Amino acid sequence: MTFALEHDVPIQFIQRTRDYYLALGFGAYRWAHFNDVPFTRFNMPLAKARLALITTAAPYQPGVGDQGPGAKYNAAAKFYKVYSDTRDSVPDLRISHVGYDRKHTTAEDLNTWFPLARLHEAVKAGRIGTLTPRFHGAPTNRSQRVTMETDAPELLQRCKEDGADVALLVPS
Repeated sequence: MTFALEHDVPIQFIQRTRDYYLALGFGAYRWAHFNDVPFTRFNMPLAKARLALITTAAPYQPGVGDQGPGAKYNAAAKFYKVYSDTRDSVPDLRISHVGYDRKHTTAEDLNTWFPLARLHEAVKAGRIGTLTPRFHGAPTNRSQRVTMETDAPELLQRCKEDGADVALLVPS
């Protein structure tokens, strides 16, 4: 075995984000960190559960610039409200609106941010009971307050309406 190159190290994401916000003039970024976490133990086999898929991928928006694989960061492609769509089709979802490592990925595999096809396969194989009739989109607007007070309650309500037992959040 050989050692990795000196520069081949993990990205210091937390410090990088803090530096970015300081450069924008927002002051020190405070990561969401809570003593109490509102999760409960899942008490049924996944093979009997109804799963809701939640993604942070954005629906394609013609006319707001390049949103294809490897596109530069495109703030115009962001979305600001929770959305839902049927699980029975494959929508055109993109991830140019989020900051990801464009140097080390091509962002060509839809399944990395929207694994609906893989989830359908898991249902057929009996690993998941079923999927909810809709999937949902969660905005990524860098606001803990909006996420906690608006987006998360809306996502929870939609998952409840769909009879979800469990949700899979796939962040881009």
